[in-house]
Amino acid sequence: MSTEAAPRPTYGNWRRPRRPGLGPLGLVGTFAVFGGLVITLLASLISLYAAMVVLVPVIMFVLPLSVRTPDGRNVYQLVALRIGWRRRKAKGAHLYVSGPLSNRPGGRFRPPGLLNKVTATESRDAYDRPFGILHHPQRNLYTIVLGCDPDGGSLIDPDQVDVWVALWGEWLARLAHEPGLRGASVIVETAPDPGTRLAHEVLPRIHPDAPAAARAVMEEVVERYPSASTEMHTYVSLTYGVPGGQKRRKDDIITDLAIRIPGLLSGLVAAGGGAAYPLSAERIAEVVRVAYDPAVAADVLNARAQHGGTGLEWEDAGPAAAVESVKNYHHDSGVSRTWMLTLAPRGTIRSSVLRGMLEAAPGTRRKRVALIYRPIDPATSARIVEADRRSAQFMATSGKGMVQARAASEVKAAEQTAAEEASGAGLVEFSLMLTVTVDNEEELADADVTVRNLTAASRVQMRPADRMQAAAFSCTLPAGILPWEQTLVPHEIQEAL
Repeated sequence: MSTEAAPRPTYGNWRRPRRPGLGPLGLVGTFAVFGGLVITLLASLISLYAAMVVLVPVIMFVLPLSVRTPDGRNVYQLVALRIGWRRRKAKGAHLYVSGPLSNRPGGRFRPPGLLNKVTATESRDAYDRPFGILHHPQRNLYTIVLGCDPDGGSLIDPDQVDVWVALWGEWLARLAHEPGLRGASVIVETAPDPGTRLAHEVLPRIHPDAPAAARAVMEEVVERYPSASTEMHTYVSLTYGVPGGQKRRKDDIITDLAIRIPGLLSGLVAAGGGAAYPLSAERIAEVVRVAYDPAVAADVLNARAQHGGTGLEWEDAGPAAAVESVKNYHHDSGVSRTWMLTLAPRGTIRSSVLRGMLEAAPGTRRKRVALIYRPIDPATSARIVEADRRSAQFMATSGKGMVQARAASEVKAAEQTAAEEASGAGLVEFSLMLTVTVDNEEELADADVTVRNLTAASRVQMRPADRMQAAAFSCTLPAGILPWEQTLVPHEIQEAL
């Protein structure tokens, strides 16, 4: 009697949000085209010269909108990025100095850039566990950070991994029903072991009367093993906002968050998150401090092992000095470069597609991979999937040849998305960012090669966050920075452009 093995589940069917308008023009370009044509026709009633005077500026305005880079940006956005960088550099905003010798009030080492105005407080959840709250005053947002120790996929039955993936998708779908949730991010940080963690775990447990041979073996393991080991930390940051038109006190918001934490943690544990717990304000400050100054990682670990904590406050979690350049970000004892996702893996993938990217990378001081999620409420999700479905059907019926074949594939994907959404699945916008920190700028060339190998193995396309390295670095920290909440132009208008 023979049995046929069940096929392993595959994943995919993510699609870029379709911007309204004709082709690459977007909504603004489409209005400009039709408005220009109408004005040109009216001007042609006067004279041909008047029509040409109107038509030429319209063409000059629309043409840059029709030219887009592989990541979807038009010429105007590229020019705005370069102008913004030159203005920041002219004002000296790319330089940051803090501490008693700086001209900043207070003489503290506050985190720079997008984190400079953030404040931290601490409260206790329903199980009397301390948790930190980061308040972003510009947008009146509140961030809590959860830590977890995932079980990993080694020596785990593949069916169990697929169950975890399904439960993780269910946890993400639940986020759309979280009142006031603006976004979430999952940060996986890896770094070489500082060489003291294993010693703190093993040496205190050696019995004084243990045989000399056994003691020698354990001491040799402690001495040699850290050189080849790595540490991995996983953080989940959730950022909440106050609904428009409502006025709530800060204490009421913190109490509301304290009630939600146990339910969020139980969902993480069910999805393979292992031991999950909220991070205190001190622990959040330590994570940010080590990210800006990797050389103090061993000192922070020793202080926690010997004294139970460092006593570090958020106001002292930043670097003493930081310099942003076009391609790099220098901060205390490290130099970092951040990459952003431009294209998710095409076709179907397995659950282990990002495993290589999440593992420790040789030759780097620290590496962080941040998956950023923007949950969409059910009502908006229904409108989006129906609009995508109609758009895909229109493209399939208006093209010919290979264009029609690709459009038919788009129709199939849109129909599947609409069916899954109608059956209760959630719709989430996501992106991915990767930050690599090394000791000096010369090592960044090797880091570039490492990142290219990792992205190729994971079938993703990424590009460096040039001229915005400092902001991108902040987005990969477990501090609740949501890119779409930090732009001067509303996100909806950006989608139209």
